[in-house]
Amino acid sequence: MSTQRRVALVTGSSTGIGETVARRLAAENISVVVNSARSVEAGEKVAASLPDALYVRADVSDEDQARRLVARAVEHYGRLDILVNNAGVTRAVPHADLEAAGPAVWREIFDLNVFGTWQTTVAAMPALRESGEGVVVNVSSVAGSRPTGSSIPYAVSKAAVEHMTRLLAVAMGPQVRVNAVAPGLVETGWTEGSDFFAAIAEQVAAVAPLRRVGRPEDVSEAVLSLIRATYTTGQVLMVDGGGTLVR
Repeated sequence: MSTQRRVALVTGSSTGIGETVARRLAAENISVVVNSARSVEAGEKVAASLPDALYVRADVSDEDQARRLVARAVEHYGRLDILVNNAGVTRAVPHADLEAAGPAVWREIFDLNVFGTWQTTVAAMPALRESGEGVVVNVSSVAGSRPTGSSIPYAVSKAAVEHMTRLLAVAMGPQVRVNAVAPGLVETGWTEGSDFFAAIAEQVAAVAPLRRVGRPEDVSEAVLSLIRATYTTGQVLMVDGGGTLVR
């Protein structure tokens, strides 16, 4: 089937920030491809609740699955205009515990956060170029540019995503724009009831100029703003309430 509506693929969009991004784009009359690697039931429910949405299960850390995901989206809608690389993973490892951040941890994180972002973008690029208004928005983290984050491998993976964003913006212009959002601490369903998160959130809210932690809706609005910003490419937009200005 073909459509005149723009089509967006949001990886890792069955829950959390990805789900909120999918819902925000759908509210803008954009057809959305919802994706997850494991939470199939949740992903199907999200897609069923949106107008003209499609759910596709795929683990984008696997190159073949990333390519099949994009192919399924283009097959179903006849086009692809927007790619939001949201799927990611981390492991909580104290930065000083170097032995705990072994090669297996690095590989797991890089396989999804870096290689998954790259593989999905490469697979989507022909359709994005054909769109005439192709846009990629990568989801990074303040840990990509600040000495913080749940682990050193995670922070380094996000630094890689941010530099990938800049390199792709130069290489893919003018047909496709490539930007990134870098959220700070964001309250999601995964953080509910976490004493560890609550303690960090209190610290962030005490110093950030906007005096609160982020919400998924804050990130989705930032993603949408970069999709709309037709003269912006190669940029990383901090979504942290100004926290990085004072920390």
